[in-house]
Amino acid sequence: MTRQHFAIGIDLGGTNIKGVLVDAGGTIINSLTTPTNDRGSDSADVWRTAIFNMVEELQGISEKPVSAIGLSAPGLPDQHNQSIAYMPGRLQGLENFNWAHFFDENDSAVSVINDGQAALLAESASGAGQGFQNIIMLTLGTGVGGGILINGEIYQGHIQRAGHLGHITVNSHGTQGITNMPGSLEEAIGNASLPRRSLGKFSSTMELVEAYQKGGTLATTVWLESVRNLAVGLSSLINAFSPEIIILGGGITKAGEALFDPLDELLGLYEWRPGGIKTPVKPAAFDKFAGAMGAAIYAMKTEG
Repeated sequence: MTRQHFAIGIDLGGTNIKGVLVDAGGTIINSLTTPTNDRGSDSADVWRTAIFNMVEELQGISEKPVSAIGLSAPGLPDQHNQSIAYMPGRLQGLENFNWAHFFDENDSAVSVINDGQAALLAESASGAGQGFQNIIMLTLGTGVGGGILINGEIYQGHIQRAGHLGHITVNSHGTQGITNMPGSLEEAIGNASLPRRSLGKFSSTMELVEAYQKGGTLATTVWLESVRNLAVGLSSLINAFSPEIIILGGGITKAGEALFDPLDELLGLYEWRPGGIKTPVKPAAFDKFAGAMGAAIYAMKTEG
């Protein structure tokens, strides 16, 4: 029987809250964006209220009943996917806040998923990963997130920790990150560490890439070392999970050919290719609303 209900997906980020209304096939019917206004513990009520109002507005737009609400956020969901159990340092008030109770009078099933995993679900459903059953996705931005799809299902692992692919190590003598890992992939290519990596010369990856494209010596050194570390990290993940495809999303991928061309060449040095089989690395099809779309898809998959 054809499903007649719609779902709502909310993506809670440090800068913006994004919401989508989707149909049974995962197609976005309508979308909304509002600032998060995350300024510490006192702001929790502000962004919670903004999410509640966004859900109400999307429900009002919907021509069909909304049967499920999915929330995408950074951090580790609890074992029942009802809250974010662990998210240090950002979005104070998010940890252990039960969203199902928050929407208790809504008559919709509510679920919570990590934002990187939500983006992967969106790509798997109708993006760059459509038709593949085994996928690795990394989101390259301020930090590095990710997700793992095995046999068509999101792999969350014990205590929902799986998919934090930015915290693999590419330099055992490097700086320790928030998960205690030295020289993580996140430290090697994420925007947050760029000022340190570039000796204070660059504050954003796009600024760095622009200087690299103009032939700047420092920019070229910093950028290609970042891409080399990404190639090493991806090759390690290929060995561990043997995906059919790797998808790269996030703001850093806007570098386009300046990222994907040297990455392809460096993967030729590091990737193990038995029988000459090369793992394709593709840019994500979705951008702004991937997390919200994936949250809605997850909610529909898990409701009832």
